Amino acid sequence: MVVDEVDEPILGPADLLIQVASAGVNRADLLQRSGNYPPPPGAPAWPGMEVAGEVLVGQPGFPVGSRSAALLAGGGYAERVVVPAALALAVPDGLTTRDAAALPEALATVWSNFEAAHLAAGETVLVRGGSGGVGSVAVQVAREAYGARTLATAGGPARVARLAELGTDVPLDHRADDLVAQVLAATGGRGVDVILDVLGAGGLADNLAMLADGGRLVVIGMQRGRRAEIDLGLLLSRRLSVIGTTLRSRAAPDKARIMAGVREHLWPLVAEGRIRPIVHAALPLDQAPAAHRLLDSGEVFGKLLLEPR
Repeated sequence: MVVDEVDEPILGPADLLIQVASAGVNRADLLQRSGNYPPPPGAPAWPGMEVAGEVLVGQPGFPVGSRSAALLAGGGYAERVVVPAALALAVPDGLTTRDAAALPEALATVWSNFEAAHLAAGETVLVRGGSGGVGSVAVQVAREAYGARTLATAGGPARVARLAELGTDVPLDHRADDLVAQVLAATGGRGVDVILDVLGAGGLADNLAMLADGGRLVVIGMQRGRRAEIDLGLLLSRRLSVIGTTLRSRAAPDKARIMAGVREHLWPLVAEGRIRPIVHAALPLDQAPAAHRLLDSGEVFGKLLLEPR
């Protein structure tokens, strides 16, 4: 990846033009760079699915000069972006513009997947990959928006301790002992109601073993493969559900609906400081290759950001 000059973005009648202060780096960007996750039709060819910055051309609710964070189909690694106002969020006082870029993709992903799982108040949620950009937000959303009891995994004592600092009820070290045994012990043998999973095929068997009767597994990543065998008898006998979702490829009206839910139910919690972005580091835009290597290393806790200079 190299920095290059491109044409100015073209505004539509319902779009904002944002001067980018920072752009979030996501695993989907790594997949796009490797040729395994092409951008949707009409999206810029370069990566970047969330940004925050100053509004240069506004819309109702987003006056010129105000601060906005936004969900994109792509193209966030840039100095300026165009985005429909329906996919934008007004940055509240108390949240820096830089850090706001760590939230749109994570909040939209978490909200849409908990919605798909029909998460109910007071249920128990296991977040696999709680130290990631999505996972660190999912733990907070489950607790603050749903009153759920939260379990989350990370690798190593230091990262598990940070999960505890986030307010995770049961932080778990997936490197230490049998994860299934840990989860069952923490739930009195019952299992959890919902699992948010980034592993895919490699985590399927354990995930099903950790679900309570009637539990729902939501797969949002395939870090350990995309194909696995499944015992349908187990699903039938215990009334389990396996749900798969993506966000980027959804139609514009569906994305707008998801962001409306984020704006109504989660963004006030951000404004109150009850949900906060976890930023590992912010790098200059021309260090995007280094940011991708760092994210791929597995050492990041929370979100990486890129800052145009």
